Amino acid sequence: MPALSIRQPWAWLIVNGHKDIENRDWPTNFRGRLLIHAGLTMTRAYYDQVVQELDGMGLLPADLPAFEDLQRGGFVGWTHVVGCVQESSSKWKQEGSWGFVLRDSRPIPFHPWKGKLQFFNVPNDVFSGEEQRLAHVKEERATT
Repeated sequence: MPALSIRQPWAWLIVNGHKDIENRDWPTNFRGRLLIHAGLTMTRAYYDQVVQELDGMGLLPADLPAFEDLQRGGFVGWTHVVGCVQESSSKWKQEGSWGFVLRDSRPIPFHPWKGKLQFFNVPNDVFSGEEQRLAHVKEERATT
């Protein structure tokens, strides 16, 4: 399974359906289902800066967890990469970046795992049968 490590609170914003673009300085041809890994690194200062910026842009969701409640260092959800663009009307697209267009994002129960740079592969047997079943049920509910 392909995965991508993303720093919090961005990973939480993606898997909870708030953020529909992931900005990177490199393009991708990848399309399909992607595991979202919440990176281990997030300082209080970084979190506070992001919250202030989101609030100033009118993008701060009321349900964003507090700094100490954001899980880090493991898988937190799924998304589907459906495109890669340089221009977008999405409020999340940053100028000068490549935007991975994301759809049908869903959180999953936290699963500790070491992240990597760029896309990385995760063995299919990493998740228990119950975790896989829950992820598929959430995905099916979203499409019906």
